[in-house]
Amino acid sequence: MKKLFALFTIIGFLSLGAFNSVYAQQPDSNAAEPAKVADAPAPTEDVAKDVAPAEDMSFTQVIKQKFIEGGPGFMGIVLVCFILGLAIVIERIIYLNMASTNTEKLLKNIEGALSSGGIEAAKTVCRDTKGPVASIFYQGLDRSHEGIDMVEKSVVSYGGVQMGLLEKGISWISLFIALAPMLGFLGTVVGMIQAFDAIAAAGDISPTVVASGIKVALLTTVFGLVVAIILQIFFNYLISKVDSIVNDMENASISLIDLLVKNEISKK
Repeated sequence: MKKLFALFTIIGFLSLGAFNSVYAQQPDSNAAEPAKVADAPAPTEDVAKDVAPAEDMSFTQVIKQKFIEGGPGFMGIVLVCFILGLAIVIERIIYLNMASTNTEKLLKNIEGALSSGGIEAAKTVCRDTKGPVASIFYQGLDRSHEGIDMVEKSVVSYGGVQMGLLEKGISWISLFIALAPMLGFLGTVVGMIQAFDAIAAAGDISPTVVASGIKVALLTTVFGLVVAIILQIFFNYLISKVDSIVNDMENASISLIDLLVKNEISKK
């Protein structure tokens, strides 16, 4: 888990550094444009040349351009939140998919093992099966000699431990969901302050200055909301996945206790 976080963090900072370098180099390329405009025969042709590449830009290029226009400061922090949130999402999806168990098949195998080899054979079946359900079954079977009540308490207690493992790290996703739009709003407020500072310095309200400043300010909010929406979708999926596994654990635990009671009655 820590290695995965470190990998995505390094990728995020490298991406942020690349955006910063492009952002720093952008004024130089714009400064070289007036010389080309002076040599052009007509200004209308220059406008057509500038508009045509913008229309041919791909979606990723547009996103990159808007990211640079929003400023690498707040946009970089929002990007780091997105990368860390996705890292946790990927890790949780892999873990929860590996934790899923065919409880019906496991119960049939345990029932057959109880009939043929007793408790030890059933414990062997649980050891050979991956997932939290098999671990809970093993804890219950390991205390079956102490009575059904102790089995039930053991299943409930260890079920709570497994539930905590299933929900591990999900709270961080909810943090990034709340943090991303908040950072976007903060960038918007800072951008609006800078726009009003530019108006105060110019001594006049220029539509160009106001429009460009507001656009840059709102870009941080847009990116923050997009990050929050994407992470919210994955968050709801993970919550539903955890609920499904927990329901299977509870139903399977009741079936295990019934099997143990039936096995004891059959012995008598």
